[in-house]
Amino acid sequence: MTRLAPPPADLDPAPRTSGRVGSWLLQGLRTGTASHQGPHAETVHKTNSWWRVMCLTGVDYFSTLGYQPAIAAVAAGLLSPLATIVLVLLTLLGALPVYRRVASESFRGEGSIAMLERLLPWWGGKLFVLVLLGFAATDFIITITLSAADATAHAVENPFAPEWFHGAEVPITLVLLALLAAVFLRGFKEAINIAVVLVGIFLVLNAVVIVVALGHIADNASVATDWWSALTLQHGNPLVMVGIALIVFPKLALGLSGFETGVAVMPQISGDPSDTADNPAGRIRGAKRLLTTAAIIMSSFLVTSSIVTTFLIPQAEFQSGGSANGRALAYLAHEYLGEGFGTVYDVSTIAILWFAGASAMAGLLNLVPRYLPRYGMAPQWAAAVRPLVLVFSAIAFLITIVFDADVDAQGGAYATGVLVLITSASVAVFLSALHRKQRGWTIAFAVIAAIFAYTTVVNVIERPDGVRIAALFIVGILIVSIVSRVHRSFQLRARSIEFDDMALSFIEEDSEEYSSIQIISNEPDDGSEEEYRRKLKEERRDSHIPQTSPVIFLEVQPADSSDFEEDLMVRGVVRHGFRVLVVDSGNVPNTIASVLMEIRDRAGIVPDIYFEWTEGNPASNMLRYLVTGSGEVAPVTREVLRRAEPRPHKRPGVHVS
Repeated sequence: MTRLAPPPADLDPAPRTSGRVGSWLLQGLRTGTASHQGPHAETVHKTNSWWRVMCLTGVDYFSTLGYQPAIAAVAAGLLSPLATIVLVLLTLLGALPVYRRVASESFRGEGSIAMLERLLPWWGGKLFVLVLLGFAATDFIITITLSAADATAHAVENPFAPEWFHGAEVPITLVLLALLAAVFLRGFKEAINIAVVLVGIFLVLNAVVIVVALGHIADNASVATDWWSALTLQHGNPLVMVGIALIVFPKLALGLSGFETGVAVMPQISGDPSDTADNPAGRIRGAKRLLTTAAIIMSSFLVTSSIVTTFLIPQAEFQSGGSANGRALAYLAHEYLGEGFGTVYDVSTIAILWFAGASAMAGLLNLVPRYLPRYGMAPQWAAAVRPLVLVFSAIAFLITIVFDADVDAQGGAYATGVLVLITSASVAVFLSALHRKQRGWTIAFAVIAAIFAYTTVVNVIERPDGVRIAALFIVGILIVSIVSRVHRSFQLRARSIEFDDMALSFIEEDSEEYSSIQIISNEPDDGSEEEYRRKLKEERRDSHIPQTSPVIFLEVQPADSSDFEEDLMVRGVVRHGFRVLVVDSGNVPNTIASVLMEIRDRAGIVPDIYFEWTEGNPASNMLRYLVTGSGEVAPVTREVLRRAEPRPHKRPGVHVS
């Protein structure tokens, strides 16, 4: 196969200029392609060991230790340790196997959403992906705002904090969000190096706090017995406790965050020299190590932190206004290791919580450009980093103000986003195992999917604010998507075009021998000789094509019309003595226009194309084009060409009879 050569200098598109601000915002954007320049771009020039990449996901996953124990205590009370154990079992026996499977089957950084996209083609799949993106946006945006709010809580509650910090939680959180946006606007570089340092320090400090707290419990056995007495007095026998723990554990779902980000950063992981694009075995193995190690580390910290915080901190301190609200381990750090160590712990926690927002922002910059521009459901600038950073930051500002920078108030929305993504991943791997006829895994993943579905439903019922926020994101995405799809309907959509050798020979023959290229658009029918003879006769008569001028037929074979951007392969075939160019596409007019522009660039000659008028009502034909990619072909082709080439004398000619 031969890729078309670059256009001759005299056929370069007319220059288009933009202001200095516009150029800065769109820096790195490559129009006409589905690529993007986000932190998790599919092609990464510098990769890292899996454990270093684990730290990049860990600034999100591990940073939940800053607020998870306190939220668990508020949600489950004295049952927090038991409910946390249930959560850990679900993590290790449910989420971990699911995402290890996702890593094997979706290794290009597209996550579990890509698996469902492949299983649900055409418009149904696209709409389902848009809904999932709404929940993903909820997860990542609330991660940014909740983490920043909790960083603020740690700063405000520090004994050395100035008095004016109290009551200024919203402004402080907004400043942290603005700093986060500034990092991405400047350029997200060396993120992994920063993440390694932050995660290493944070985990060491948490380990010190927990070990000291466990030592205090060991020295004061009455702490444990007092907890057990209060628990039995409150809930009765152990079986009742286990039952209640199973019921309340969905409230602790924040501890499941980080898995989707873990598979999103797979392109950052170094693989083996023998890795290929279609089988990166080393990269997949590294991703599985990342997921497993992170899950084990986090599970250990979750269980031990829930024990020490529940045993040693009065329940009243966890409530709104209490000293341990949103900062349980920080409370213990100050209580048992002194204000100096406690301040160091606070600074470390503030830093990693702030940078957890960076991980979530990177997740958004990974997901949105991978899907929406490719669907035609976002402006082209959505493939650039900086405009998206401004949009997401504005949304984060709004949510922070609406929720008054309250950590507890945002927990429901965060949990909803996390649980929906994990549930969808569970369904995806279940369907994959079912398709591959792997009976054991099919049953296992069906059970896991059912458990996560139950957890999601319970969470939504108890904290409906999460699904309300997700619904706002979904509605917003759908509105933007529909408007953008209509607005971009008249664009060239081909990411790339390749001609096979036969197709190139047709073009070169006419351009070299006749200095003209005449193309007849033909809607494939029965493929008979009579079809081509009749079509040629009608076009020569109605469009006045000279009898001595050779012609080439161009046929677009129908494909998935929900695809917006496509890689086109133009094949040359000879049918009954007639030369035919054949290309598969779901967008007929746009594909014809793209092929004509490429022929022009290849041959250095402006081609002409001949159509018949489409039968039927023009309005209904236009609606059919927007949905199915066909319909009003001739005028739409002409409009696409007009927008793509502003110079009439360089624009392929469109003739309709």
